Amino acid sequence: MKAGLPQFHVVGFTGHRSLPAPEAVAGAIRSLLSDLRAQGQGEWIAMASIAAGADRVFVEESLAAGLGWEAVLPLPEIDFERDFSPEEWRLVKTLLNRAELIETVHENGTREEGYLSAGLHVVNGCDVLVAVWDGLPARGTGGTAEIVAYARALDKPLAIISPTDGAVTWENRQRLALHDHNLAELNSVACDGEPPAVAAFERLVGFQAKVDHAATSKAPHFRHLIAGTIWLHVGATTLATLALSLHWHSPAIPWIKLLLLIGALGVAVYLRNQRTHHEWMRCRLAAEISRSALAIWGLPRSSRLFAEFDWAGLEPLRRALDVLHRRSAKSQRPDFVQFRARYIAERVDGQLAYFARQEARATPLLARLRLGFAISSFGALGCTLLYSLNATFHWESPAWMEDIVYHFLPIVLPVVAAAFISLISVNDLHRRVARYREMRLRLEAGRRELAHCPSWPSFERAVAKVERFLLHEVFEWHSITSFTESH
Repeated sequence: MKAGLPQFHVVGFTGHRSLPAPEAVAGAIRSLLSDLRAQGQGEWIAMASIAAGADRVFVEESLAAGLGWEAVLPLPEIDFERDFSPEEWRLVKTLLNRAELIETVHENGTREEGYLSAGLHVVNGCDVLVAVWDGLPARGTGGTAEIVAYARALDKPLAIISPTDGAVTWENRQRLALHDHNLAELNSVACDGEPPAVAAFERLVGFQAKVDHAATSKAPHFRHLIAGTIWLHVGATTLATLALSLHWHSPAIPWIKLLLLIGALGVAVYLRNQRTHHEWMRCRLAAEISRSALAIWGLPRSSRLFAEFDWAGLEPLRRALDVLHRRSAKSQRPDFVQFRARYIAERVDGQLAYFARQEARATPLLARLRLGFAISSFGALGCTLLYSLNATFHWESPAWMEDIVYHFLPIVLPVVAAAFISLISVNDLHRRVARYREMRLRLEAGRRELAHCPSWPSFERAVAKVERFLLHEVFEWHSITSFTESH
């Protein structure tokens, strides 16, 4: 069976305050929303401010059509309220109470800058922008013309509605993507067990479990393969040097050396072209992001989930997690003390144990490779020194000593030393050991802060801090792994 997450699409909006033909505009918006919902699969969500005029018409039509609404405020509510009469504000407040999410995007600066920031935020967050625009230049900062110009600069799909007669003109409609292949491929990963659950939490549990299993099974062990390439080259060099030093003339030796070199090249080609690597990284990244979402599931967040991350192709996954989480959080409010204890025990203590295990595995490996580098380096120095002294003072030395100590080891030992230092680099051991220690220190500090948080707001800030540096570690791993593979 397959456990998957739904895909959500966002229709953003910008428009004038003054509408010569409000009924025609409302009809055009209603028709556009119906047209969008009829295309492809997935649920549509509206994203808009709630200023007077076109914004309010769009919000009312979106809610009437059954769309969820993400409200984007250009100013804090106490300042935004000043743009309305008391009667108008009561209507706006009623609509805001129906919003799934309320974001204030501009805390400082002028009101005009706030409206501009809100418009740009809508363009950045939507899949298609609907604009009620008369085609004239902006009459001030934050005007509709500036928002439309920004959408055009991004080649965003854009539907322009005439404020006078409701006529609709499309731009870049061919760029409207209603199917995300990354989320589709993650959803298509097969899993065993019961049919997918309907409840959002159970769906996410099933999704996380299957992509985590897929990531584990697809792990291509690239570091081991790269290490194998290094040792195959060392073996070929060692065999060639030994044959020259000991005057071996067996016809099998060059063939063995050739096989070693072909093996090294074959592993390198495999590493370069193995598609499993990309599937592994995508599943592992999705598994860790979903693990983070499960850890904070039910937290009554006031902000967008993981808003600070650049998802690089995984935005539909972030959006699905965001929408499912906030809808679930509104339906039931967990007990604060129990939630805090569970989060600390399962998420923070679990991650502390994980990084402790990783450090315990990486530190001895780093120590062994350093020891191997030191022994081979000093061995090469010692053999070269003996060879130099022998060449200077003409000591009498047995034949085996001349062949092995003077000729073979001074060539092979530096190669072995280079192999050890290369393995330290390939396994990224210096960074990993330092990073594991850093993560433990930061988690311990976060744990202390979480344990003393007295309320949901302070706890949310502390949780956001913990999840931020945990996911930064995941994205850093993803970047390093991708870079290593691409070379």
